[in-house]
Amino acid sequence: MTDESFVRAYFERINYHGSTDVSVKTLHDLHAAHTLNIPFENLDVYLGRPILLDQDSLYEKIIVNKRGGYCFEMNGLFSLVLKTLGFKVTDLLARGTRDGINYHAKTHQVLLVEVDGEKWMCDVGYGNDGIMTPLLLKVGLEQKQIANTYRFGWHEKYGYVLHKEEENNFMPMYAFTLEECTFDDLLMSNHFTSTFPGAFFTMVKVCTMPTPDGRLTLFNDMFKILKNGQVTERKLTTEEEFKEVLREYFKLDYDAICKSS
Repeated sequence: MTDESFVRAYFERINYHGSTDVSVKTLHDLHAAHTLNIPFENLDVYLGRPILLDQDSLYEKIIVNKRGGYCFEMNGLFSLVLKTLGFKVTDLLARGTRDGINYHAKTHQVLLVEVDGEKWMCDVGYGNDGIMTPLLLKVGLEQKQIANTYRFGWHEKYGYVLHKEEENNFMPMYAFTLEECTFDDLLMSNHFTSTFPGAFFTMVKVCTMPTPDGRLTLFNDMFKILKNGQVTERKLTTEEEFKEVLREYFKLDYDAICKSS
């Protein structure tokens, strides 16, 4: 597979017809197209399958088989595409937090992309509440995206802290430094996140993606639609309803996924 065929197939997967030059606009447009067309989903993790991060495996799963993926797959693929196009990309690992006091292990991948002297954080693989387009890496700057507003804080030990506004308060999501991670670092974190007993994504089924006016989220048997600030929720009472929501809203065939190797 050549670089050209890889990128062309990726563009087709995300329905992208824009520029390929190394610019902030291209970065923003690609990030948005990825998040709007490829769902965040952890179904392989939940089913106990190995999560492979090499280029061929990501290409086969997400592009050829039109699946989604979780952070290491989604950001791993996006990193490969950006590097192929000539962007300066640094792979980073972030620590999740709920209160801004206690921070977890480094189990989330994010990207630092430098364009025209500016640093942008990219993250197409956070899942619910995740960003739709890159964020300028500048502490204190409020950056609005559709229904959500984000800003970066600073922690003297853990570095940049991404916050999301909730009811007039900015709640911390995760923290990261600019120390570059190797592929082996990502493999280790991915292995823990996808196999450790009690790890969050091994115990729940999640599928979510933003829309131009909100977000769709399927979490176990709860399906939530956020549209123009209004939330509609319904509890799914049968496995068939779960499969129907996956098909209709995320273009995923759960039966086929369960049968695949």
